[in-house]
Amino acid sequence: MKLLLNEIIESIRIALEQVNQHRMRSLLTALGVIIGIIAVTLMGTAIKGIDIGFRNSLDMLGTDTFYVEKWPWRDVGDEWMKYRNRPNLQASYAKDVNEIIQATPDSTLIIAVPTVWSRQRIEREDREISGIDTMGTNADYPFTDNATIEHGRFFTDAEAVAGRNVVVLGYDVAQALFPEGHEQAIGKTVKIRNIKYTVVGVYAKQGSFLGMQSFDRNVIMPLPSLRKFFVSRWWSSATIKVQKREEATIADARDEIIGAMRRVRGLEPGEENDFEVNQSDAIEEQLGPIKQGLALAGFFVTGLALFVGAIGIMNITFVSVKERTKEIGTRRAIGARRRSILMQFLTESSMICLLGGITGLGIAFILKSVVAQFAPDFPLVMSGELILLAVLISIGTGVVSGFAPALQAAFLDPAEALRHE
Repeated sequence: MKLLLNEIIESIRIALEQVNQHRMRSLLTALGVIIGIIAVTLMGTAIKGIDIGFRNSLDMLGTDTFYVEKWPWRDVGDEWMKYRNRPNLQASYAKDVNEIIQATPDSTLIIAVPTVWSRQRIEREDREISGIDTMGTNADYPFTDNATIEHGRFFTDAEAVAGRNVVVLGYDVAQALFPEGHEQAIGKTVKIRNIKYTVVGVYAKQGSFLGMQSFDRNVIMPLPSLRKFFVSRWWSSATIKVQKREEATIADARDEIIGAMRRVRGLEPGEENDFEVNQSDAIEEQLGPIKQGLALAGFFVTGLALFVGAIGIMNITFVSVKERTKEIGTRRAIGARRRSILMQFLTESSMICLLGGITGLGIAFILKSVVAQFAPDFPLVMSGELILLAVLISIGTGVVSGFAPALQAAFLDPAEALRHE
């Protein structure tokens, strides 16, 4: 055991000396491994980041929440005309669904609330912020939402029914209009299309969905107020947000929603649904092909780069065996075992790959940091498991590519090796 340990230490020492003596050659030889490790690391970082960002975003959408809408959350392809011709959903459907829920024994659902969206520019004195998603709803909306109010409150039922000009600001909107402090916004007035609204609440920061759509650039107001000034009742389609009970299954809750909506829509048995019940799992299905595409592209680039790198390392190890044939003969003549020679060249090829892998990891980390600077909300996660995988791939590439030349070196005849010029 001690002898084996000494052989390993000696092989590492010789490998480091060889790499140091031929630094440029080693660097060029490891180029394929560097590219391969960069590819596999960035691919893994992106996929892991998407997974974590998606899980975090599900909490924002609500895993127990359904969205009844005119359009599905998927690519409809050539069927877009079919969905476009569906009748709009009315906000009043929420009230009808709630009556059905209350009349249903052991209902799997808790409540339904209407939401209608518009995009507006919001001003306060000399400050303004445009492209803000402005939502109209009722006072029950917080029952379907996981966001928390940082300052102030949500509007009351009386304010919602009366269509008072009150708003709850998202974090980024409050930050843009009230940089002196979000608590200062409570009771102040903002303008939307020159109509004054009193701020009654400010949301805590929520983040964005996969770094793309921010949940902090929202403004929420009573639905009658939104209808009165910004959105026609007849030309826009509402979204009915439905909250299921925690203990109910997704399938049961979905079936109950579909049944309730069919009654509300007055659909006859056999008629196709003219609405869509969307949930976060639909987004997961949309993300699946993206992740698979990233993985396939990454594996292709990684595999190609590692293959080229392995060929280069195999070639350079054959050259090294050729250059050091006399040295091998000397070592064999003074008693070195074939195992020692084999281990020495395998260690050298593995060392080159490992150094290439570490270099690739360093470059990938720099690239990840650059991307994080320009897109701070996009989730990128370089996990410990990914780093370990990259290291193992590097060492494995070194062992595979160096095995043939190392075997050739181990079985050289000592006498012929000593005569080699």
